[in-house]
Parts: sequence; structure tokens; C-alpha cells
Amino acid sequence: MGADTDSSNAIYVASAEGDTGKSTIALGLLALLSATGGRVGVFRPISRAAAGERDYIMELLIEHDSVDISYDDCIGVTYEQVHEDPDGAIGEIVARFHAVESRCDTVLVIGSDYTDVGTPSELSYNARVAANLSAPVILAIKADDRTAAELRGFADLAVNEISAAHATTAAIVVNRCEPALMKVIGSEVAQTGIPTWCLPEDPVLIAPTMGELMTALGADLYSGDKELLDREALNVMVGGMTAEHILERLSDGTVVITPADRSDVLLALVNANAAQGFPRLSGIILNGGLHPHPMIEALVSGLKPTLPIISCKQGTYETARTAAHTRGRVAVGSARKIDAALALMEEHIDAAEMRKILDVRSPSVVTPQMFEYNLIARARAETKHIVLPEGEEDRILRAAGRLIRRGVARLTLLGVEDVVHTRAQELGIDLTGVDVIDPTTSDHTAEFAAIYTELRKHKGMTLERATEVMHDVSYFGTMMVHTGIADGMVSGAVHTTAHTIRPAFEIIKTKPGVSTVSSVFFMCLTDRVLTYGDCAVVPDPTSEQLADIAISSAQTAAQFGIDPRVAMLSYSTGESGTGADVDKVRTATDLVRERAPEVLVEGPIQYDAAVEPSVAQTKMPNSPVAGAATVLIFPDLNTGNNTYKAVQRSANAIAIGPVLQGLNKPINDLSRGALVSDIVNTVAITAIQAQGESASDDEVAQ
Repeated sequence: MGADTDSSNAIYVASAEGDTGKSTIALGLLALLSATGGRVGVFRPISRAAAGERDYIMELLIEHDSVDISYDDCIGVTYEQVHEDPDGAIGEIVARFHAVESRCDTVLVIGSDYTDVGTPSELSYNARVAANLSAPVILAIKADDRTAAELRGFADLAVNEISAAHATTAAIVVNRCEPALMKVIGSEVAQTGIPTWCLPEDPVLIAPTMGELMTALGADLYSGDKELLDREALNVMVGGMTAEHILERLSDGTVVITPADRSDVLLALVNANAAQGFPRLSGIILNGGLHPHPMIEALVSGLKPTLPIISCKQGTYETARTAAHTRGRVAVGSARKIDAALALMEEHIDAAEMRKILDVRSPSVVTPQMFEYNLIARARAETKHIVLPEGEEDRILRAAGRLIRRGVARLTLLGVEDVVHTRAQELGIDLTGVDVIDPTTSDHTAEFAAIYTELRKHKGMTLERATEVMHDVSYFGTMMVHTGIADGMVSGAVHTTAHTIRPAFEIIKTKPGVSTVSSVFFMCLTDRVLTYGDCAVVPDPTSEQLADIAISSAQTAAQFGIDPRVAMLSYSTGESGTGADVDKVRTATDLVRERAPEVLVEGPIQYDAAVEPSVAQTKMPNSPVAGAATVLIFPDLNTGNNTYKAVQRSANAIAIGPVLQGLNKPINDLSRGALVSDIVNTVAITAIQAQGESASDDEVAQ
């Protein structure tokens, strides 16, 4: 059911004009609401999409909400229905909204866009809808080309219009502000008496990508890396002058329009984009329907440029006009825009104050979105330094861009510096503030080799051999953590688990009192997060190792806000089973109780008795763990690995991990199939583990 009547369970984002950046605000609010817990849904009272099309804002938000409601169910009515019968349309909107609301704790409602909905004004109609949904309004206005006084007057008019429709304005967000004027604008608009926040203009949010320009022009990809079509065109320039004067005017993210028969310009741009010291372009548009001369084509092909070059039929004027009027969309797949939107909201909106204003309740349900949002929020609260050894890998670079934008961690990438920076520029990723180190040329290599020689001298290690070992990025990164240069390391997108973990075994070693390095997965189900261990490291643990795994997993769960109730899993429950496998689990359970009496643990116990209260009532009615377990310890890797994958695929759970535990300092492994979002989550987890290590060190020091 929806939230109780003591607090809002719907928030309405509305604007009084077009191009206010409602999608940016809505995306940030959705993330904020997800952090409160519970099931957060989205609803669009009036769809902007024409017949047969889909509303790109809704597709974006549905991708990020925490309930499984179809696109069609999240739409109210069409513009045509509003025009034909405004009052009847409101009745339909309310009915469809309540169908969504009944399945959610909170619903984010996105008001209509400005295409002449009806009379009186579109804002008034949105306010009428908000009043009928009992939803407070977040008013979005744009600062574009307005003074602070003009914005104050505009906000007053809009607030009065909302009030006249019997709706309430809870907050105002002034978007697209000049950064230097934000404070003045905020103070002026706040005189309306309504809490006000300002967001600066971010060119990335309104810039079209090369892919969007290609679609708008009906163009074809003539040459280049298709993966780079998602780079934003921050500036469009007509290359009508000589090549040297065009080169003088280039900047990062520029797209140059030139006829295909301007061979001098084409070759100059392709070579400049590859040359050190020149800006990295977003692309080239060859207009006029021509192709370069065959000899020039052969030369360009031989240079193998990754820069996207697209070809269109329009003349120069029409091409430039279309490019200038193509506005970028924050849509599904717009990774940089999504990151930029979330970063703006996180940096400039006081989340605690906004929650207080909206008065949304905080249910006990923990959704995957809440868990992931809180990972990022906790990591940002105390920035840690994380090293990523696979700095030349595209996924790592994209993750680094996202992490830096959102202030999740300080980063060091390992790799050949020119290769890393060149590829980052090609991908449109800003690595400002990121250190890039080449282990083969670093000043640290000799120091690390000497330390490693001392650590491994009992194995016959020589300084010469140690120097070679330190050229390996996994060993170099691990040594950065060991010496305190970095607080943690994340690797494995390219390398094997063994390649990531072996240096940690040799250099970092295990925590005092722990002899087993193991792992957990955080299994994010629709309404809770469970901790599974061990599903990735120890193939066939002994009783002692199982006890280690259980104690470490309980500590890891607690560190990430999960109240640890540990179930030691087996094929039998309680005293009913016999045999070596059950006895191993029974012994491990006794060892946990002996070594960590503060940990609530039950075992041996079957999975259903561990997580399902009705089964637990029958099989273990007096257990404080049975039916309520949050940490599930599998008897071996075969069982654990298969179970986590079965739950992940069959229950559509999000599996975050593996998270390594038991090491003296945080080192974490990635799946070689890891997505960018997996890498971001793992870096956040590693940073939080490092925060825990810092806290432990402070306690010891005291």
C-alpha cells in the first residue's frame, strides 16, 4: 500500500515554461527519494510522446525507480485527451495515479512539457492535477537570460498561479544559472518565502551527442569508433576558413562542419585530433552529400582515426542550423548526462533539508536503489584514495569519470600516461584531479621493489626480480595500498581474480585473528538486502574457515548497515541431519559462538528456514535467526556461487560484489564482465571499507 496520510507520498515536479531541465531535477529527486527507502515509482500525468512514440523522460526515470510497473501504467493521458475534455482528463489521471500509488511508498510525478496543453495556462492545469493528487509541487524555473529581480517576479507569479489552483509549492529550483550569480539569485528568489535552491548551467546537459546530431541530420557514420558517438558536441563550428585558422579555433568537444571535398581541412582535423597538445574533437560532419576523393579516403583509412566522422546530404547552412538547434536529451543511455545531473543535485541540493520539506516517510523496506544510493553518499562523506590498476580499459575510464563527477573518491589510474589520457579524451572523460602512474617509469618503483624484496626474502626474492614484479600493475597498486599512498584498490575488469588477490596475500596479508580471506555478495532483492558468503574465493572451507567466513561476513554486513543475523546453511536444519557435511557446519557454528559470542548465529539450517518466517516457525520456532537471517553462509563455493547466480537471474536481484574481507586493507575484485555501474559500486564499497580501517586505526591510537 501507499504511504500513510501523515506524510506525502507524491511529489509533483512542474514548471511554467519549457527547457527548465525538469529531467535533471526529477532524476536527482528520484535518487534522493530512493535513499529514504521503500518503493519509489514515477508517474507522468500528461505524456509528451506522439502516437507510437515513447516519452524519453519516463523511460529514463522508470530505468531508475524501484518498482516493477510497466511504462504504459505510468502514463496518465495524452495532450489530445486534455484538449478534448480537461475535466474528464483529470479524472482519468487521478484514477491511473492511484493505481500506481497503491504499489508504491512514494511517487514522483513529472508535470507536462510546454506544447500548448490547454487553457488557462499549462502551469495552472498542472497545479490542478497536483491538487487532485494531494502532491506538493517542486517548481522548476530557468535563470537563462533573466536578472535575479526578474526571476523573483517570475517565481511570485508562478507560485500564485499554483496557489490559485489549491496546490502547494514546497520548493523552488532555479536551474541553468550562471555560477557566479547563483548566490544572488538564490537570495532574491527565496524572498518568495519558499525554500529555494539553484543549479548552475552545465553545458554537458544541453549539448547533443554525435549520435543525436547524426539522427537529426539523417547522416551516416563515414568513419571512426561507433562507441564515441555518445560524446557530447559542446561547440559546433563551420570550417569555412583555411585549415590553419580552423586549428587555431578548436577546443575540446568541438564538432567541425566541412564539405567532404575540403581535403586539407579533413586531413588537418584528423591529424590534429591524434596529436598531443591539440584539443580532442567530438567529431567531424561532412556535409553536401559528397565523399572525399578516393586517395584522401585511402589516406584517412590508413590513419585509422577513432574520431567519429559522419556524412550528411544537407548544405552548409542547413547542416549548421540543424546542429545548432539540436538539443541534447537526458535519456536512457546518456551516461555522462545522467552523471552530470546527479552530481549537480548532490552538490547543490541539501538532501536532508529537501527530505524534511517533502516530509516523505522512511519505510523499513530497503530497495536496491536505496542501498546503491547510500553507498555513494557514504563514500562521498569521507573521501578516500582508491587505485585502479586497469587504467587503459574503457569501462574503468568511464567509471572514473562518473566517480570524479560525483566526488565519490580520489583516484589513481595505472597505465601508460599518454594512452590513458588520449583514450579518456576520445571518450569525453575529464580526468582532472586524477593521477595517472606508469609503473614502468614511476619514481615509486624502486622503493616498492626494495620493500617487496624484504617482504619476500624468505622466498628467495632478489631486488632485480622484485623490480620486474613491480612493473605489474596489480603488484604496484597493491604496494600503493600497503605503503599508505592509496587507501584501497579495485581491479579485475581485465585481470583474473587470482591476479588481483595473489599480491594481496603476499603483501597486505590478513587481519589479526583472521586466517581466511573470503568474500560476500550483497544481494539486493526488491524489499531487502541479504549478505551471501562465500561465493567467490574459498572452494571447500573447513569448519575453522567457515567460522572465519561467518564472523568476517557479519562484520562486513554491519559495516554496510545490515543488522547481522547469521545462518550457517546446510541441507538439514537443527539436529535432524547427520554426516560429514552437516557436522562441518555444526562445528563451524559452535566455533562462531565461541569466538564471537556477540554474533547472532544459527546452524545448521536450510535456506528456507533461514529466510522464511512461516517455515522457521515450524522448524525452529524459538530461534532469533531463523526466518530473519540477513547473512547466509554457504558450506562450499559450489553451493554459494550457484545460489547467488540463481537468485540474481531468477529473482532479478542485483548482486553487488564480490567484496573481499579478511585482508588488512581493502582490496576488491571485479568480474571481467563488470559493467561501469558495478565498478562504481565496488569503488564506493572499497572507500567505505577504508573509512572503517581509518576508524579502527584511530581507536587503536587512542
